[in-house]
Amino acid sequence: MANLFEQPRFIAVEGPIRVGKSSLAQLLADRLHARHIVEPENNPFLDRFYHGEPGMAFAAQMWFLKERHEQLSHAKSSDGPVISDYIFEKDKIFAYVNLSDSELALYNRYYQQLREDIPAPDLVIYLQATPEVLKTRLRRKGIPEERAISDGYIEQLAAAYEHFFFHYTASDLLIINTSDIDFVNNNRDLQLLLKRLSEPVKGTQYFLPLEGTTPTS
Repeated sequence: MANLFEQPRFIAVEGPIRVGKSSLAQLLADRLHARHIVEPENNPFLDRFYHGEPGMAFAAQMWFLKERHEQLSHAKSSDGPVISDYIFEKDKIFAYVNLSDSELALYNRYYQQLREDIPAPDLVIYLQATPEVLKTRLRRKGIPEERAISDGYIEQLAAAYEHFFFHYTASDLLIINTSDIDFVNNNRDLQLLLKRLSEPVKGTQYFLPLEGTTPTS
């Protein structure tokens, strides 16, 4: 019998800061020969936001909103598969954490207009980790601009992501707890995930590689 499963052409990898989404997205793009959409960088307001400068939260958020819109609006027009570091809704997750009520009201007016142009991914891979794991990875990474990020902010983001994806229904969703999984340094973990992605993901499902399982080639 013919295999009627068609692999998703637009996959987005999501999760809070330092959960490993960019690294996994790059690995998947390489293995699946996909175009990789990288999270916008060099936000000129971000460092000042992390240091608590007044007004920088709104400026940083609006910069990200426009950049993410430009990147994702043509995601499905690509000839081949696409792997993105994020979903467009990520912008709103951060906006609700970072903006005041009056700033959020203005932000939402622009967000709703831009959201109409963005295609939903065929599959979202949501990476989880405990706040303690995220904090450890943040310190280990040692990026100068991120040194001002507080433990409380990490905890807020982790909780916001959990709440958002608990209610997420826009795409098929594969949830992975990365606290004890290392796709970069453990090839077994990566091979098991690639095998899982060769099979259908319907609705919300979990990726739980079993200890001692040998992936098939």
